[in-house]
Amino acid sequence: MDYQKKIEQSGNLLLSIINDVLNMARIESGKSVLVESSESIVDMVEEVSNVFGAMAKEKEIVFDTKMDIKHKQVLCDCTKVKEILVNLIGNAIKYTPNGGHVTVDVKELECSKEGYGTYQIQIIDTGIGMSESFIPTLFDPFTREATGDIIGTGLGMPIVKKLVDMMGGTIDVESKLGKGSTFTITIDHKLGNEEKNKVKQENLVVSKHSLEGKHVLLAEDNELNAEFAKIILEDCGLHVDLARDGFQCVSKVIQNPVGSYDFILMDIQMPNMNGYLATQKIRAIPEKNTIPIIAMSANAFDEDKKQALKSGMNGYISKPIDMDKLQSQIIEILKEKAGS
Repeated sequence: MDYQKKIEQSGNLLLSIINDVLNMARIESGKSVLVESSESIVDMVEEVSNVFGAMAKEKEIVFDTKMDIKHKQVLCDCTKVKEILVNLIGNAIKYTPNGGHVTVDVKELECSKEGYGTYQIQIIDTGIGMSESFIPTLFDPFTREATGDIIGTGLGMPIVKKLVDMMGGTIDVESKLGKGSTFTITIDHKLGNEEKNKVKQENLVVSKHSLEGKHVLLAEDNELNAEFAKIILEDCGLHVDLARDGFQCVSKVIQNPVGSYDFILMDIQMPNMNGYLATQKIRAIPEKNTIPIIAMSANAFDEDKKQALKSGMNGYISKPIDMDKLQSQIIEILKEKAGS
C-alpha cells in the first residue's frame, strides 16, 4: 500500500507538470480562450474547497470558507476560475505547517457597471510566507523560492496571473517570511441567471447509487486505459461493454437492440475511426441517434470540448477519469434526456 501511494503521488506530480507546461504554452500562444456560462460562484468556491478539506484535516489545519455574496450566479469561465482557486488554495494548504490556519474569504463589492458584480476572493494563510525580495518574481515562469522538501513546477502562479489577466481582473500579494501570505483577486463578472442554477441543482439531487444497473458502451483502444476504466465503472455498479475502436463502437450500436446502452463513453483518439467520426455515424442511425455520448480525452482544453459538442457529443471528461466528475456529468445528461 505504501508503494502504491508513492506511485500514485509520483503519477499525479508528473500529470501536474505536463498539464502546467501545456497550459502555459497554450496561454502564451493565444490559443486559450474564455468560454463563459452562467455559474454559481458559491458552488465553484465550495467545490474546490471541498477537494482540499481532507488535506487540511490531515495537517490539522483550520480551514474556513467565508461568503458575503448578494448575486451568486455570474457569467464566467468555470474551468479557469476553478483552476485559479485550485492553485491558490492548494498552495496555501501545502505551504502552511501543521496546526496552521487557511481562510478563503469571498465578498461581493460595490460595482459601478450596470449588470455586473465586483467579486473579491482572498486566500489567507499562516504558512511559511515569502521573502520580500522574492515577491516581485513570483509570477515569473519556473521561479520558486527555496522551500525545503516541498515540490512544485514553478508554473502555478504564472498561470494564475495570466488567467486573471485574461478575465480583466487583478491579483495582489501580501506576504511575510514565516508569517503567512494573503492573495487577493478582484474581478468584475457579468451577473447570471439565478433561476437557471436553481433548476440545475434540483436536477442533480439524486442518489449516488442512481447509476447502478445502467449499461455503458466503452470505446477505448488502449488496453491498459480500458482495463482501468472498466474496473472503475463496474465498481459503480455499471455493466460495461467494450469496443476497441470507433468502427467497433458503431457496429455494436447497430447490431444491438434499441435501449441496449444507456450511454457511451467515447475515446477521441482511436485507430480505424476516431471518436468524432464514430459519434457522427451513431447520430445518423435512426431510433438510436439519441444515445448520450460522453467524450474521453487526455486533452482538457476548451477548444477540444467545443469540437466534441460540435460533433454531436453530450459531454466531455478529461483523462485520467475522475469518477465523481464523470458520475455527476452522466446523471445530469440522463436527467436532461429523460426530461426532453
